[in-house]
Amino acid sequence: MRIVALAGGIGGARFLQGLRAAVPEAELTVVVNTGDDITMYGLRICPDLDTVMYTLGNGIDTDRGWGRKEETFVVKDELAAYDVPTTWFGLGDRDLATHLVRRTMLDAGFPLSQVTAALCARWQPEATLLPMSDDRVETHVMVELDGTRKAIHFQEWWVKHRASLPALAIVAVGAEAATPAPGVLDAVDAADVVLLPPSNPVVSIGTILQVKGIREALRGKTVVGLSPIVGGSPVRGMADACLDAIDVETSAEAVGRHYGSELLDGWLVDTVDAGATVPGVEVRAVPLLMTDVQATAAMARAALELAGV
Repeated sequence: MRIVALAGGIGGARFLQGLRAAVPEAELTVVVNTGDDITMYGLRICPDLDTVMYTLGNGIDTDRGWGRKEETFVVKDELAAYDVPTTWFGLGDRDLATHLVRRTMLDAGFPLSQVTAALCARWQPEATLLPMSDDRVETHVMVELDGTRKAIHFQEWWVKHRASLPALAIVAVGAEAATPAPGVLDAVDAADVVLLPPSNPVVSIGTILQVKGIREALRGKTVVGLSPIVGGSPVRGMADACLDAIDVETSAEAVGRHYGSELLDGWLVDTVDAGATVPGVEVRAVPLLMTDVQATAAMARAALELAGV
């Protein structure tokens, strides 16, 4: 079985861990959001790619859901001692090595997709990880800050401000000109099923779908999504703040309708949201809380069953 998943960070990575446990024999390709990427300290930081890579490679800090396990933050503390204003975004010391390798390879002219493959050679995620694009895409958020309307990078809004500033608009800068990374469209074309994990529908899945050619490639494929909203609240993170920015209600039904029947064939919601409907899409209710790998594997099996594969 050939499976393609479009994924963001923590929620997507944890679902993929369960998917791997459910169907270890499957050929899995993961197209990962890079709209969250940012350049800081001269380094290109790819949070979602690294979170998926570390999670599937058994190197993730499971409590935080991001970064390396057994991490230390000596460099971050030293930057704070210099009063560097961006220490709200902390790279761990072990994690820093990944970013130094990435920066070196990017400076040498390697595209992000090849850099990602080289990094994965160490971590052996038992899946092919592809950035959505080798082109630079960065998500920015329009906010009111200090009495002025301004655009700030998504990471500043998400990490520094914890999405507490109402988002007036969310824009994936560069997405309109970006093309899919090598292998993305071929993987979709060969897939038996495409899964949308319970990642952020606006700034993770939504950003991937803005890369020209990806949404079009999904037409004619069997696509099943899993709701990131349970009982009217995000399972993790601040997806509700992102949904507010695009005038979509924070509910499993509203997110399913936002994706719509042009994209989805099936939509899994949690049992507390049973009764949700999406016109033209088969909706099923199953437990969607990823409490452990076994529970997540059951979610993955339910998604594949809904897809008929």
